[in-house]
Amino acid sequence: MKIFILSIILMAAMMLASCTGGSTKDNESNETKVSNEVTIGKQVWMTKNLDVDKFRNGDVIPEAKTEGEWKAYGDAGEAAWCYYDNDRKKGEKYGKLYNWHAVNDPRGLAPKGWHVPTDEEWTILTDYLGGVEKAGAKMKSKNGWYDNGNGTNSSAFSGLPGGLRGSGAFGSIGEIGIWWSSTENSTSNAWLRNLNFSYGNVFRNNFNKKFGFSVRCLRD
Repeated sequence: MKIFILSIILMAAMMLASCTGGSTKDNESNETKVSNEVTIGKQVWMTKNLDVDKFRNGDVIPEAKTEGEWKAYGDAGEAAWCYYDNDRKKGEKYGKLYNWHAVNDPRGLAPKGWHVPTDEEWTILTDYLGGVEKAGAKMKSKNGWYDNGNGTNSSAFSGLPGGLRGSGAFGSIGEIGIWWSSTENSTSNAWLRNLNFSYGNVFRNNFNKKFGFSVRCLRD
């Protein structure tokens, strides 16, 4: 029921929101050599979702394996990550899901030389790809999306539908790919970008910082 309600909220938000415009495994210092990257316009993006479990300074980011742990970290305003369904195999494909407190942590979530893009930097990307009504199809991978809702991946962004984690429950893997920005909308929410199997659009929404979404990094 929780997943169903969350999916309805997401779909409603996508229809109503105003729309704009990879790394390899981590090491002790989170200074990974990134081989999977693509130049889109004047920006250089990772082509895989972030999959680190340490901050740039080497501090460990807590893994939340239960609903209770996930909720506790979020309520405390503390960083946390998880695999979808706590399944490492899914993590190998989709990367980790992070709450926004991990994104915003001053110790640095992104590897050296990279950062989590701002809301404005996401808009630069979608504008370059023809605007929000066209960019989504160009950003989605050629396979892996529910009901054949695949993209052309002509941008080589290779966006995958990694799903989400709400206040505790997981949902929408195969259907939705959501990536945090580093920009707050309010004390409780932050901006993100959303791809959906049903649309060729990119959606600009804001959601609760306690939620778990994917992270894609941009070169400094």
